[in-house]
Amino acid sequence: MGNKELELGFQKILEGNKSWVEFVKNDTSGRFQQLAKGQSPEILWIGCADSRVPANEIVGSRPGEVFVHRNIANMCVHSDMSMLSVLDYAVNVLKVKHIVVAGHYGCGGVAASLSRQQFGVIDNWLCHIKDVYRLHATEIDSITDHEEKVNRLIELNVKEQVFNLCTTSIVQNAWKNNQDLAVHGMVIDIATGKLIDLDNTFTGNETLGKVFAFK
Repeated sequence: MGNKELELGFQKILEGNKSWVEFVKNDTSGRFQQLAKGQSPEILWIGCADSRVPANEIVGSRPGEVFVHRNIANMCVHSDMSMLSVLDYAVNVLKVKHIVVAGHYGCGGVAASLSRQQFGVIDNWLCHIKDVYRLHATEIDSITDHEEKVNRLIELNVKEQVFNLCTTSIVQNAWKNNQDLAVHGMVIDIATGKLIDLDNTFTGNETLGKVFAFK
């Protein structure tokens, strides 16, 4: 890509912002003026960085209604200070009521984790997904169709990340303090736009197991 193409791409960004500025200026609801004063979302969305899965559009929400953290394959890693900082702010400052961990079918990160190929620095991140595969290898290996194999690992990965999220001290202390907080595991079907509930919702630590559930 030459300098001319880069310049045109940058101009497209600026032109898009002009259109947004006009939209905000012509909006008569007063919501943008209210948003300028602060935010009070009820949802924390932890999703994939994939450009095809924007949180607000998928749940039909407006700016200011969803607090968002995204990374490759919607991971909740206990040593990830970026995710933990977002989680802490969402739960303890914004007082969100729902946390959605949202995977999506056709996730490239999950597909890459099933490969023995090296991709670069991301290989270290994909090891977390390989750990999920290791826990469910018998089931995953029994699936012969590759796309179905990837999509099943995507579902299982969401469930494991929900568990990881629920075992954080941040979430457990919120429950200990009787804060209304639900954690949900869901998957997006990009082709239809449907957000599929994996029936993997937690509202307390009672079912996490005695080693993971703090007193």
